[in-house]
Amino acid sequence: MGYVYVIIAATLWGGLGILGKAAFSVGLSPLVVAFWRAVLAGSLYTVHAVVTKATFPKGRDLWITLGFGVLGVSVFYSSYQLAVKAGGASLASVLLYTAPALVALYSSVFYHERLGARGWSMVLLTVCGVALISLSSATRGVNINQTALFWGLLSGLTYALYYPYGKAFFSRYAAAALYAVALPTGALGLLPLISFSHKSPAAWLSLGLIGVFSTYLAYLAYSAGLKRLEATRASVLAALEPVVAYALAFAFYGEHFTPLGLLGAALVLGAALTSSLSPAPKKLEPT
Repeated sequence: MGYVYVIIAATLWGGLGILGKAAFSVGLSPLVVAFWRAVLAGSLYTVHAVVTKATFPKGRDLWITLGFGVLGVSVFYSSYQLAVKAGGASLASVLLYTAPALVALYSSVFYHERLGARGWSMVLLTVCGVALISLSSATRGVNINQTALFWGLLSGLTYALYYPYGKAFFSRYAAAALYAVALPTGALGLLPLISFSHKSPAAWLSLGLIGVFSTYLAYLAYSAGLKRLEATRASVLAALEPVVAYALAFAFYGEHFTPLGLLGAALVLGAALTSSLSPAPKKLEPT
């Protein structure tokens, strides 16, 4: 049953891109999508934390969590949606998975963990994969351009922050309590950048699906899977996310890579799987 939970989580995360595109098609901007994702999921995490009587971070831990909310929510959520807008859902999802290589570099710098042959191979595969993607030509629904690459790599960079933060805090606090602080903080960080306007039922449907299913329920499914599986196996299954994202983007929007782009994507995902098979501690994976 653990496998089923993790596959459900990967599928829900994989739908973020096409749901974002659906929101864009009814007039919502990437920053508005990111804002309401944080608001809706943050509200659910707050209720969850209160009902379960979870302990909230205080003092120095609270300040660090607030800072994480800005970088790991405001910047991450917005950069991912901006990457979807600029380059397509499948490209954004693949670039997101440059995060494991960046996690290895973070660990080397902040935790003095040796990269070793496996770590350097992962970094090299990621760099080569991104290079091949950047050299490939645009296709229907996938636009390879500097803007898309910038936002996609920034999303990977900020996504990678979940590892050092999670390593320090997820063993000490319930995840719901941390997200109940971080997500509303992230929403506040985006608040000056958005404007409020009337939204159609279709717009609210897209936002609701992103906030409830692709954020809150996706995490619950993944955490349920972690209780039944080793972290390594759960991480490998979670790497299905970009595959699901590519399949959904192709099915709904006709997105596809060129052969060169597919090779680059395969290298990036291969690097992510290398990270998943590493014996190093794993972070929670809230996309």
